[in-house]
This record gives sequence, C-alpha cells and structure tokens, in this order.
Amino acid sequence: MPELYIANKNYSSWSLRPWLLMRERGIDFREHLLRFGDAPAWDRYRARFASGKVPLLVDGDCAVWDSLAIVEYLAERHAGVWPADARARAWARSASAEMHSGFTELRTQCSMSCGIRVRLRELPAGLRRDLERLQGLWSEGLERFAGPFLAGAAFSAVDAFFAPVAFRVQSYSLALEPPARAYVERLLALPAMREWYESALAERFRDEPHDREILARGTLLEDLRRR
Repeated sequence: MPELYIANKNYSSWSLRPWLLMRERGIDFREHLLRFGDAPAWDRYRARFASGKVPLLVDGDCAVWDSLAIVEYLAERHAGVWPADARARAWARSASAEMHSGFTELRTQCSMSCGIRVRLRELPAGLRRDLERLQGLWSEGLERFAGPFLAGAAFSAVDAFFAPVAFRVQSYSLALEPPARAYVERLLALPAMREWYESALAERFRDEPHDREILARGTLLEDLRRR
C-alpha cells in the first residue's frame, strides 16, 4: 500500500492536496504525520528521503515528492485523477499549475490555519488581485465544464489543488461572489475535507512563529482548536 508523508493538518496546505485527492478518489494509502517541531522525527525522515520535504508519496521502492508530481504519479495509475475530456484535462492541469506556482499574496497574507477565525486589518492590493483572479478562474471552469466541480461533474486533482483556499476563505472570512462562495462551501462539505478539518482541530501543537505571523496581519476572533 502506498504511504503518504504529511505535516500538521492545521497548517500544511501542501500536504492537504494529495491527501484529499486520494481520499476523495478512493485510493488507499497509509498516512504518516510528521509534526512540526519534532526534530528527531524530521532528522530520521531527512536521512531516509533526500528532499526532506512533505508531502511525499512512497510506493514500494519509488518515492515521489512535491504535490504536483504526486498527482501526476497517481494519474498514471488511477482513473479520474484528471478529467477524461481532453479540453477539461488541459484546463485543469493549467489551473493547478497556476495555483502551484502563483497566488503569492493570498498565501502570504492568509497563511493556512484551519482552526482559527481572523479579521484582516487591511486587504492589500496584491491580495485583492489574487482574489479577483481566483474567482475569474473558478467561474471559467464552472461555466465551461458545467460543475459542480471545477472541471466537471466529478472531483478531480484541480479541486484538490484549490482545497487549501477553501480553508483560507473560511478562516479569514474572505468576501467572494456567490458562485465562488458556493464552490467553497461544496469543498468544505466534502467528507474528506470534514475529516481533515476535525483532525486539524484536534491537534494540540502550535507553530508559534506561524501564529505570530498571522496575528501581525489580523485580529483573532476565535480559536476553535482544542486546548
């Protein structure tokens, strides 16, 4: 059975993508969670895997790192990872690659932390541009391929790539137009997203530098994580 190495569910947006894809597509795997701050565990991990990064998928003697590479590896072995229609597949790959390498201001200003609710003190121009582009991209996919997911009727890799954005929208109460808001709600309602969220709330580890960075940009309204 493949093994997926991830980091803390409250914080690790990169880990969420392949984890969610595999859960929603019914691809069996064994999960290994490396907690931020557990230096001995990370030392052992880096001694075994040269990248030292998560997520990482191990399938027999094959190790695949980086979320985009993991998705492509899975697509070679499992139907439905990408849409069957060639046009939808090309669009989905392009949108996923844009998310993978772009939306820098969204990542910076709204760092993922599933269990908190924050009001941003300001909405910088770069973040506004990212949100506008995000909504335009989602609208294009939903309209071209008739939804309810970005590339058609079925959840696929492109939805997994944007899943961390759904948690960011929830945590920071980001204002979206109704179609984009409805798409976020669909993602948040997925069984696997609910499972990830509940696990994130149950984690007791706190990444203090990460949390300080968040509070430098906004006011904490609520912390739903278990104490």
